[in-house]
Amino acid sequence: MIPTSSERVDVAVVGAGLAGVGLGARLRRAGRTDFALLERADDVGGTWRDNVYPGVSCDIPSALYSYSFLPQPAWSRVFAPGAEIHEYVRDVARSEGLAPHLRLGTGLTGARWDEDEAAWRLTTSRGPLTARVLVTAVGRLSEPRVPGIRGLGTFPGRVFHSARWDRDLPDGLRIGVVGTGASAVQLVPELARRAASVVVLQRTPPWVLPRGDRAYAPGEALPDRAALAEEADRLFEARIAGTTAEAALRERAESHLRAQVPDPALRALLTPDYAVGCKRALFSDDWYPALQQPHVTLEPSAAAGVEGSTLVAASGARYEVDVLVLATGFETTRPPFARLVAGRDGRTLAEHWADGMTSHASTVVHGFPNLFVLDGPNAGLGHHSALEVIEAQIGYVLGGLDHLDATGRRPLEVSAAAEAAYTREVDERAAGTVWLRGGCRSWYVDEHSGRLTLLWPGRAAEYRERFGVFDPAPFAPDGVGVGGPPR
Repeated sequence: MIPTSSERVDVAVVGAGLAGVGLGARLRRAGRTDFALLERADDVGGTWRDNVYPGVSCDIPSALYSYSFLPQPAWSRVFAPGAEIHEYVRDVARSEGLAPHLRLGTGLTGARWDEDEAAWRLTTSRGPLTARVLVTAVGRLSEPRVPGIRGLGTFPGRVFHSARWDRDLPDGLRIGVVGTGASAVQLVPELARRAASVVVLQRTPPWVLPRGDRAYAPGEALPDRAALAEEADRLFEARIAGTTAEAALRERAESHLRAQVPDPALRALLTPDYAVGCKRALFSDDWYPALQQPHVTLEPSAAAGVEGSTLVAASGARYEVDVLVLATGFETTRPPFARLVAGRDGRTLAEHWADGMTSHASTVVHGFPNLFVLDGPNAGLGHHSALEVIEAQIGYVLGGLDHLDATGRRPLEVSAAAEAAYTREVDERAAGTVWLRGGCRSWYVDEHSGRLTLLWPGRAAEYRERFGVFDPAPFAPDGVGVGGPPR
């Protein structure tokens, strides 16, 4: 269905990944049917639709990687393959009756708060739309980051980001992989099985922990979700700098490295100089073995340039390659969608976040009435499933909608004081974590302000308890409540 100039909906949701589809399902279950799910691609699934590189899978146990209100009882492995997660999201969209609400192939091109109408005026790639409430659910891993490598545009072979995988890539090629983050750790072992040669350009080595993946036996019951969630939450202790838990996690990572890499020279190249968890901790049992295969080369420096089909490293080393894979991550701290959303007085989210993303409850922003941001500022977890926060935010949105209805549909805008108080709390709690004290640069931290803007610096259970239910107090003109006292 193509929106017309006169079309209005109560709620417009931008993005049909796990956050958007989960919200859509809960809206339907709450009896709310006047909403539209806008998705720029031709299918639901978000990052699990976009990332189809060899070896793509979740690094959170499968039993935690489905909605608690609609669990998947039949994952094939301890860590589900990406295609299986994508199919799960599709199944949810089908079973929860979201087809009439989906606007596939509809990208958001602008959103402006109309003060007179007390509504959001949206422009999309398929026409205008007006909504009382706007929810962004675009995710933090949706916009690939392409580095400024000298001469990259002149490379005569195939070049693509890992999130834009070339499905027709033949075997037997010489492949250069730029980056050693989560995607690279999964795809390099698979490429090593089918390429003539692989060179991996490592700017910074990652900490890698044992994975222990395996297939579930037919009829095998998944681990108890509640017990697994509680166990995962205990891992937060290792994200506090200087704790015994942090030291124990480092010893576990170092033991894994020693066990899998006997060569001391290679082991030294693969040993990070920062705390475990400062950057995203990775899980793999085949990354280190792959790097030791005779046709795989670890280049311990960044990509500096491309000269014809030659990949030039910062060290001066040169490698002839047929394909360049950019496993270089995503635009996270400065999300591109923020430039499209203009609140009161025409001020955009990007302008509001000029010194780094801020919010109240990781979900609402002063100056942007009737706007909810899912999976945005400080909404990630560095030790647990992203769905823990996403589901809490969905509950918060539903409560906000009920409050709007109960108060005569007046616009809902969090106070500046509440946003400032929440930001202070986040900053104070982040100060003692490995994310700020661990000695690294990561995509969790805003590159300009040095603030932790991607992760919630606490346990998932605490976030859900404090912000899984809507609290109207911070929306009063002088409201400063932040959902209960800090823990």
